[in-house]
Amino acid sequence: MSPPGRPLAPTTEQVESYRADGFLVVEDFLDHEELEALRDRWPALFAHTWETGVAPDEVNYTPGVTPPDLTRQLCNAWKADRVVAATTLSVRNASFAARLAGLDGLRIGQDNLIWKPPSGRPLLAHQDGAYLDWMVPPNMTTCWAALDDTAADTGTIYYVRGSHRWARSPVGGEFHAPDDWLGHLRSVAPEAADPGGLELVPIEVPAGGAAFHDAWTWHGSPANARADAERRAVISHFIDAATRWSPDVAHPVYSRYRRPEEEEMDEAFFPVAWRADGYRSPWLDRWLGAGAAG
Repeated sequence: MSPPGRPLAPTTEQVESYRADGFLVVEDFLDHEELEALRDRWPALFAHTWETGVAPDEVNYTPGVTPPDLTRQLCNAWKADRVVAATTLSVRNASFAARLAGLDGLRIGQDNLIWKPPSGRPLLAHQDGAYLDWMVPPNMTTCWAALDDTAADTGTIYYVRGSHRWARSPVGGEFHAPDDWLGHLRSVAPEAADPGGLELVPIEVPAGGAAFHDAWTWHGSPANARADAERRAVISHFIDAATRWSPDVAHPVYSRYRRPEEEEMDEAFFPVAWRADGYRSPWLDRWLGAGAAG
């Protein structure tokens, strides 16, 4: 397994596979101690205990209120917990993802913590890029890391091989707990109407394994068919370090971090995790170290 503080480069074969398929599976990715630290932090985070005193930007789960079969989600949990931040903003994740995408550097756009409980309901198949009209260019390279062994019947993420080469489609469907998690895909993608044109690939990795995907790769997850297994994932959604704000489109949550009359993204809220010239937002490692010392 790979330590989070060191750059990591994919092989030529991995890059070729990623660009052909729109995704790449890496069975051994998170460091063992890092994996255990994330697991230890999990209950407190979903109980709304924030190590930094700052809540995530989006909290899609409230204990005792949210139906127990809904998939639980926190967005930008890195702001709430430095153990999470050490993984989702790591040099390892960003350097590996950047080299897959052929980019000189990446900053964090958003992170996610996803918790699909036993018998948990599905998440809609979608393209991440369809939700990104508030940035220029609309782009994302995602690292999805598993905290539990995953299997096709535990509600793992599924990718549609080669779908990043399809036409780009608009947002649609119910994201959380849709009746048909493939319904939006079938309604907008001509290839999905042809059984031979839709290759669904379930990501089955041991705990600590990861998968990377392109912003335009169709993906989602069916219901967890097991009553004895949960599925937890820590996700880094990276964007090109040179990404700017759209001058015409605002995001209801993240545009609060845009400075008036400026299109440049502020590194206080969208830090650069890795750049090929060695640059990383200077405050980031000091802040992470202060958390460890505390």
